[in-house]
Amino acid sequence: MATKRDYYEVLEVRREVTVDDIKKAYRTMALKWHPDKNPGNPEAEMKFKEAAEAYEVLSDQNKRARYDRYGHAGMDGAATHNFNNAEDIMSAFGDIFGGGLFGDMFGQRRKGPRPGQDLLMRLDIELLEAARGSTRTVEIKRHKACGDCNGSGAKKGTVATTCNYCAGQGQVVQSRGFFQVATTCPSCGGEGVRITDPCTTCRGQGRVPETHTVSVPIPAGVDTGNRLQLRNQGELGDLGAPRGTLFIQIQVKKHPFFERQGNDLICQVPISFPQAALGGELKVPTLEGTERIQIPKGTQSGDVLKLRGRGMPDLNGRVRGDELVEVLIETPKHLTPRQEELLRELADLEHEHVSTKRKGFFEKLKDYFTEDVDESGATPI
Repeated sequence: MATKRDYYEVLEVRREVTVDDIKKAYRTMALKWHPDKNPGNPEAEMKFKEAAEAYEVLSDQNKRARYDRYGHAGMDGAATHNFNNAEDIMSAFGDIFGGGLFGDMFGQRRKGPRPGQDLLMRLDIELLEAARGSTRTVEIKRHKACGDCNGSGAKKGTVATTCNYCAGQGQVVQSRGFFQVATTCPSCGGEGVRITDPCTTCRGQGRVPETHTVSVPIPAGVDTGNRLQLRNQGELGDLGAPRGTLFIQIQVKKHPFFERQGNDLICQVPISFPQAALGGELKVPTLEGTERIQIPKGTQSGDVLKLRGRGMPDLNGRVRGDELVEVLIETPKHLTPRQEELLRELADLEHEHVSTKRKGFFEKLKDYFTEDVDESGATPI
């Protein structure tokens, strides 16, 4: 008889690890050596069973202490499982394989009626709707229970019969070396019954298509990419099971004035050169209407004026964003003779009173080109 390997070695863990570490290690080993991933591999089947045995001992405080002291000899007479197949392991460690991680691998049949599938649709909304919140009415394509057969799929006056292929179990068991693996019955699709005389209205499906109207509440602060969930508004499930969930993918339309960045709104406003130089009052759009703001004297193109709390509301109820007014100085393309005359006069005055900043720039520019000229006077290429 082959010598049993050390249980810590089987799970590839150190002797001082915690129970949580042992649980994680076992899940890794079970996934690695599962017979479905290693068909026709007797070594994998044995290692799968070996990992289950190791986990059963090391996950139990008393059994682990006994094993640490006496080794495999200490397990003689201890209450342990005799794992003959994958179903035995699932029965013993259902909590480890729960949550859908390993359930499908073991081919387990879902108990009870299956809920309906989820649906996804895109909803285009205006920026003001996203800012204030609203309610929209949308139409979706889905299915409802057939009225003629009440969702059974069988013709009125008849009933479904037990599937002969799986004897009503909805699954068939196949032997794979050391283990037995259950798979969905190919004849009845896992239902356990067959309809011999189908309903002519739904052709035995038990459901017919419908156009359904849904009211969608849009919370203030939503943004492009956010998903809203409407439970029990999705596709029809099996008899006695709830509908799936309807997911609404939000797409906020482009606004003529505002560009959103997080909860802030950016608004670019053109102003004239005299407005920038002299300052003054400027009318700008906000989500609540127009508002007058003060432009400081000497405003530069690209300067940002902030309107606190005038941006988008936060979806989670935190502080509302700001509106950022970016000022852009507009250069006129067509001048009247009088405007051109005044601008030339201004240009002459500016030539006489060049700012310190511009003087510094021109001096740097002169030095830059002087450095690029060699002693012969030639400019290097």
